[in-house]
Amino acid sequence: METTLDLSRCREKPRGVVYRRWVISSTGLRQLFSGKFFVVLLIVAWTVSLAMAALGFAFSQTVVTGGWLEQGAASLGVRAQAVAQAFGALVLLYPDVCVNGLFTLMFWVQSYLGLGLCLIALTVLVPRLIARDRAGNALIIYLARPLTSVDYLLGKLGIIAGLLVLLWTGPLVTGWLLSMAFAPNSDFFVYSISPLLRALLFNGISLVVLAAVALGVSALNKTSRNTIMLWIFLWVIVGAMASGRRAPEWLQRASFTNNLAEVRKSVLRMDTALTDAASKLPLLDQQVVEKLKRGSDEAAAKDLPGTLKALGLFVVLSSVVFLRKLRPE
Repeated sequence: METTLDLSRCREKPRGVVYRRWVISSTGLRQLFSGKFFVVLLIVAWTVSLAMAALGFAFSQTVVTGGWLEQGAASLGVRAQAVAQAFGALVLLYPDVCVNGLFTLMFWVQSYLGLGLCLIALTVLVPRLIARDRAGNALIIYLARPLTSVDYLLGKLGIIAGLLVLLWTGPLVTGWLLSMAFAPNSDFFVYSISPLLRALLFNGISLVVLAAVALGVSALNKTSRNTIMLWIFLWVIVGAMASGRRAPEWLQRASFTNNLAEVRKSVLRMDTALTDAASKLPLLDQQVVEKLKRGSDEAAAKDLPGTLKALGLFVVLSSVVFLRKLRPE
């Protein structure tokens, strides 16, 4: 049986550079979420999203006349009904404090969970970004024409961006949208949009930092074991040492997770929400006011300029590493 070689020109329509990058990103995400471990991470992330929506709906019922919250309080007695009415009056009189404060608190808590889930997922993803391709000399094939280094890099960035959208940004926006779907008036939208935009800003900053550090760590080693160990060292060990109260400033700036925590304080403005609650809401016990003020002090950013410089240095150094390694060997 003779074998023939067909050298005729391909007649299929070219897909273009966008399709090449999409194939890299989509393939990486499918491989990542094919395991049960990542399905569990998705379930946790989106369960929190539904919990945010449920909390937003329950909060909106405080200002709805005849709502289930008012009816439930009435069934518990006169005192419970009076408390529910007083709380509803506070929300109506001070929506800038109550609504803004609630969504700031929800997005503050969700940022911890979302970032934590992304860091856990990146621990498994990091070796698959560049390290394995370098170890098997696959870059020689991947970077051959028409696939360029830019296509390869954007495809890998797409994997990281998709990961953050699925585990963090998507649940955040969905929880807010579902809360707004049940909002009784426009005050909930007006005073919750600012916390949402600040939360999305923190998402964007985290994406830039995590993408750069993950690609840099993945490009630095060829073995999966060393890559994972380096990632865990930078995330867990350095982060734990930098989070101590007696840690020197240089050590605090050497942890990208500690720097992101400082950015969270500055961007989400939890300290401002607590200060407004302590100073503007009436009928608060003095002990409650003092606790709110102490919480505001703890949630305030200490050194934002130094933090941004440190994160910028992380991004630059990581970019230099993976750009130098992003070549056939």
